[in-house]
Amino acid sequence: MKLSALTKKKNNYVTYANKGLLLEEDINITNEYYRNIDRALIYKKPTPIKIVKVVYPNSKTSKITEAFFEKPSTLDYCGVYKSCYLDFDAKECNSKTSFPLSNIHKHQLEHIRRVLKLGGISFIIVRFNLLGKNYVLFGNELLEFIDNNDRKSIPYEYFVEKGYLVELKYSPRLDYLDAIDLYLSK
Repeated sequence: MKLSALTKKKNNYVTYANKGLLLEEDINITNEYYRNIDRALIYKKPTPIKIVKVVYPNSKTSKITEAFFEKPSTLDYCGVYKSCYLDFDAKECNSKTSFPLSNIHKHQLEHIRRVLKLGGISFIIVRFNLLGKNYVLFGNELLEFIDNNDRKSIPYEYFVEKGYLVELKYSPRLDYLDAIDLYLSK
């Protein structure tokens, strides 16, 4: 059985612990590029973790041995572009036909609603791994679908119709700000 870079095999079980990290790495590289050329200032938010136990093997090193998530995190990234506040999340899925809504938590949807209410721009970047396609879906389109459907997933066609396709390139790696420019021009 051949495993992708997203999976690990341990005791004959496959885990998906690092799922989503390839998209995040592409976004991190892109954000660094944006910062370097002064196009945008966007950073990954740290995950709020409460450290419970630290071991000091020697005087120069320490090792966290016990910790937990202090509170639910909001979205992955935030920043400023063209005087606009951006707040967004990176999601990956392994379906050719739809994006499972179970990938978005209720507190994240509430955060998207609040950002939009206060005049910010909120969106998700979804990578359909099996199709090799990346889409920006803005918060208003995401919430419109969720508020008006009983489905447990968003069909791929909805991304084609309402989202913005973002191709992988060399530099910037995933130029999602072009989608923001199109959104702002409406």
